[in-house]
Amino acid sequence: SRVFLLTYEALKAAWKRACERAAVEGVRLHDLRHTSATRFALELNGNMPVLKVITGHKTDSQLLRYVNIKAEDVSRLLHGRPLDHDDAPAGLRVILCNSDEDPEKEAMYLRLMAEERVTGVILSPTRGIAEAQQPVDLGYPMVLIDRAGPACGVDAVVLDNQQAAQGLAEHLASQGYRRIGGLFGRTSSTGAERQAGFAAALARNGLTAEARFILPTAEAAEAETLAWLSASEHAGERPDALVASNAQSLLGVLRALRRLSLEGPRDIAVAGFDNEPWTELAGPGITVIEQPVYDIGRMAMAMLQDRLAQPDLPTRRVLLTGRLVTRGSTPLRGM
Repeated sequence: SRVFLLTYEALKAAWKRACERAAVEGVRLHDLRHTSATRFALELNGNMPVLKVITGHKTDSQLLRYVNIKAEDVSRLLHGRPLDHDDAPAGLRVILCNSDEDPEKEAMYLRLMAEERVTGVILSPTRGIAEAQQPVDLGYPMVLIDRAGPACGVDAVVLDNQQAAQGLAEHLASQGYRRIGGLFGRTSSTGAERQAGFAAALARNGLTAEARFILPTAEAAEAETLAWLSASEHAGERPDALVASNAQSLLGVLRALRRLSLEGPRDIAVAGFDNEPWTELAGPGITVIEQPVYDIGRMAMAMLQDRLAQPDLPTRRVLLTGRLVTRGSTPLRGM
């Protein structure tokens, strides 16, 4: 409903009349394109193909010249609050891209960053870059967040995923759960690290972890959970607890439980990662690992600015810890 078939000449005439009636001077039609492209980029989470259809731009480079997302916009989008003054990157313009864990989209955006001659990049990488066996050099300073292998050769701020998953598994074991299953993302090293910590903690408690690796989406998690619980129900081996390794997968698990008329925690306990606002409102509240997302972003920006100021600094890797938030979805078994 927002896209109109209109000639450029007619649009210019309409814009001129609107400015005259509003007694506004010096505002160009291109300013309208900048404003609209920026607004749609925020609303659509940086969906480049759709944005190009809406704005009429043929290439990603053309489109990004009209998208002016500020750090303030990103902070409100991610954290629901304005950017602290001390955290604002002076003189830098933010370009926000979403790869959807797709290596091809990631490669396209990274090529685009090189074409745009960006000052630097903060990247949550897919598995290929995160697990690179030699230093990654894309021609501009870069800081990796969320995942980074020891051989990637660039600055990184990451969560201790194994430790966080171990804490979640230990909590479930201490609450009396014995058949504990997990859904883990297969497109990033994060899922592998969390599965490793999950399995290690259960092994220490004499338990066997059953894990399924899936695309990290709600749809994939819902489908896998439906198939898993339906099959195990017939075999009398349904898990008494399920762990999802990200918020989207957790959402898919909850949808599947609803479709199967299973109620947590009466029928099955549920826990996951990412302390999204909705997790405290779903059922009795979902037990999760809370990631220090704001600290990760703030530290990554500081590290990038340090790298820009001192290119020869030694490579740094900062490891942060998650926090276990216990709620009603994982009570003592039998309670």
